Amino acid sequence: MEKIALIDLGSNTARLVIYDVLEGGHFIVSNEVHEAVRLGETESDGNLKQTRIMQAISTLKSFKKICAINNVDRIIAIATAAVRRANNQKTFLSDVFNATGIRFTIVSEEEEATYVYQGVINSMEIPRGIIMEIGGGSIKLVYYNRRNILHTKIFEFGAVTLTNMFMSEDRTPEQFVEAIEQYMKEQFEQLEWLKELDPDTQFIGVGGSFRNLARIIRKVKRYPLDMVHNFHMQLQDFQYVYDTVKVLEVDKARKIKGLSSARADIFQSALAVIKAFVDCVGFTNIISSGSGLREGVMFNHNVPQTLEKPITDVLGHSLRGMMRHMGVNEQHAEQCFNLCVQLFKQLRVLHKFPRMYVKVLRIAAFMHDCGKTFKYYNYSKHTAYMILNSNLYGVSHRDIVLAAYVTDVYNKEDLGTSEWAKYNGILSPEDVEAVKKLAVILRLAVAFDASMSNVVNEISCDVLGDSVILKTEVNGDASLEIKYANHVALEFKKVFKKNLEIL
Repeated sequence: MEKIALIDLGSNTARLVIYDVLEGGHFIVSNEVHEAVRLGETESDGNLKQTRIMQAISTLKSFKKICAINNVDRIIAIATAAVRRANNQKTFLSDVFNATGIRFTIVSEEEEATYVYQGVINSMEIPRGIIMEIGGGSIKLVYYNRRNILHTKIFEFGAVTLTNMFMSEDRTPEQFVEAIEQYMKEQFEQLEWLKELDPDTQFIGVGGSFRNLARIIRKVKRYPLDMVHNFHMQLQDFQYVYDTVKVLEVDKARKIKGLSSARADIFQSALAVIKAFVDCVGFTNIISSGSGLREGVMFNHNVPQTLEKPITDVLGHSLRGMMRHMGVNEQHAEQCFNLCVQLFKQLRVLHKFPRMYVKVLRIAAFMHDCGKTFKYYNYSKHTAYMILNSNLYGVSHRDIVLAAYVTDVYNKEDLGTSEWAKYNGILSPEDVEAVKKLAVILRLAVAFDASMSNVVNEISCDVLGDSVILKTEVNGDASLEIKYANHVALEFKKVFKKNLEIL
């Protein structure tokens, strides 16, 4: 296993992320630290401020020590808008290298937008979207359809530079924010292609400001999942946060739960940009992405095919990375899912569920053994926890919660009452019955690969009166599989109201 450290030196923040790179190009975050360096606050002559340079070098020295402690094999260091535009760029990079030994690559505007796009497209299943990334020194828009970029726009100002441009002592916080909002509306109105977006285009937000916005809304709504990635924010929720924050002085803004203190003084600027954009385009929903530039760099580095085209099976790639990280038997997981699909199709006349539930079964089948990596006893409880905190790519929060319940339904005696109430707003009362039936399908599938030898090839079911006759096509001794599957018969009858006979 290789350890790669990615250092992202932005206009507002310097961030170090250490990844464990697994077989197949999968990567898992093993450590992350960040500090506000504010390189975007430049001198009037376009040079980086000396105080900010010294702070950045001090931060990078700390990063280098952390890399040594974590036995990092390779450091990838990139710098974006602030360093890219600085008149004293070469001197700065030379000073950094002499002080730390870290050699930075300057990412162009086009490369930066492409990395952001690749971070999103390889981690979200959204066919048509417009991505906004608000950095300290730039704002990027990427409009794509069917995994092809149609339009990009890079504004050479961001949350830090907008704050410096419009903040003055004679403006109240609200006047300051409204000035940015008006300025950004004028900028967006100049983009003709924004007026021709398809109605089903989704608005995807990337970067620290969107992550902070998502955290605040989750706290306000008491959202039960601690997930930023693929979190949907309604316009009224954004508007509530915007109206609350835009009238506050910075000291009061720092006290908002969910808002990073290092971002408090530029958060109003970022919200004004978002407000101007949703008003200009008419979006009523914002989807936050926890995957952006850094993930785009890592996908390009570790999954070379993404340089040509995005990952086709986003969820599958994410699941396999999770399984390899946890040391799960992948062949057994694949076979369990294969059997789940067969049972789902064969029993459709009884459960009548749409195909969308197959994605839930896929997560549950691939990860049903994960809890054993922590402790065998009550492992289904640990599996459910791991799924709920997995931050899987290419799947909705609803499907993640459903999959967790499917793997652990037998430890939920009050399913449908207080336990279920925790996820109001994500799940519906009708999902209770779905979880119970999908859990039986999963248990049967796991039983039919009890020896982990793929001995059961095909499954067919005939519904005759009050019985379901289940026939198996095998390629060896399946006595253990049949024995374990018969243990599920009682639960099958309870849920499906049919006797189960296995041949």
